[in-house]
Amino acid sequence: MTVRNLAAERRLNEEIFSPSTFKVRNLSVLAYAQGFTLWHYKGGTTPLATMREPHFFDSVSDMVRTGDMVMASGVDGATVLVVAASDREMGVMMGGLS
Repeated sequence: MTVRNLAAERRLNEEIFSPSTFKVRNLSVLAYAQGFTLWHYKGGTTPLATMREPHFFDSVSDMVRTGDMVMASGVDGATVLVVAASDREMGVMMGGLS
């Protein structure tokens, strides 16, 4: 592998696994039925607390709907998040399962 390829691979890895940055390519649909979508988000080195923060998922506010669930995995484990609100102007708010 050349130095140029190594540098490109390192940049790609930093982009994919940089903490606190949402990556739409790490979000995928697991199931869809009757207007409900079950998603999976692979957070890489992102902590779960960061994924729970308001507006982390804002860039996909046009894709997720209130009531959808996101199975999220991060550097410190996994959790299931519920889309509490999703609006293009207000963004995405997540809640957890109780």
